Amino acid sequence: MEEERVRYSCCKLLIPKREPIFVKATWFPTHFHLAITDGHHAWHCLPSEDEVKQRAAQWDLPVSDYLHLSDHYLGFQQPLSVYAFDDAADHHKRLSWTFQKEGITLLWRWKCLLSPDSKKTNVQILDFLMTSNINLTDKVVKENELFEKMKLEAEKCLIQSERIANERLEFESEIYAKFLGVLNSKKSKLRELRDKLSKQKVTEKSPEEEHTDKTESFDEESDNDRSGEDPQKDITSSSKGVMENKPSRPKRTRT
Repeated sequence: MEEERVRYSCCKLLIPKREPIFVKATWFPTHFHLAITDGHHAWHCLPSEDEVKQRAAQWDLPVSDYLHLSDHYLGFQQPLSVYAFDDAADHHKRLSWTFQKEGITLLWRWKCLLSPDSKKTNVQILDFLMTSNINLTDKVVKENELFEKMKLEAEKCLIQSERIANERLEFESEIYAKFLGVLNSKKSKLRELRDKLSKQKVTEKSPEEEHTDKTESFDEESDNDRSGEDPQKDITSSSKGVMENKPSRPKRTRT
């Protein structure tokens, strides 16, 4: 399980007033190892778990946070950090880097011992860089191939979608044209039927309408005949009839 959690990194650090150095780091869950070269000589930094734990405690950090911050500054060169690779006794070196915390500039450093076999260490670092470069190249090639494949598929989908869109437009235009033809035909037939009905109403009448006209004519003539009589005569005749029909009262005899 621990081997699965081991990670590797290799960073090219630009040191002011010095040649660049390459720092290959192996990151374990509880500690780390460094292999450093300037192209000619090589150095090692191999702190133990207890040393890393003690260094993390000095900064009031858990070991995991200390390793994470170290990886952040040694895995990639940070532009705001100042790196140094100073001389120490017996051809040893001291690797250091700065970082900001709560507005305060802090400095971390580790002593690096001269490698007993600089050539072997240099070969190991170069082999790691070559292997990483090959893996990265293969990954880039595969990503490019995948991209080109996806691009080709996207172009095919685009052509297909355009074809479907054109077919849809043609289908809708054809359907609308047929629909308009049927609609206009129905409108023409409706106009013809309306014209026929209008002509029938004008030229023909039903028997009930003729009978109604005759009845109205007879009633109008009767009213006109009656209107020719003398109204005063009618009133006098009516008064006489009323007087004749009125019962006579018996006369009273005086005693």
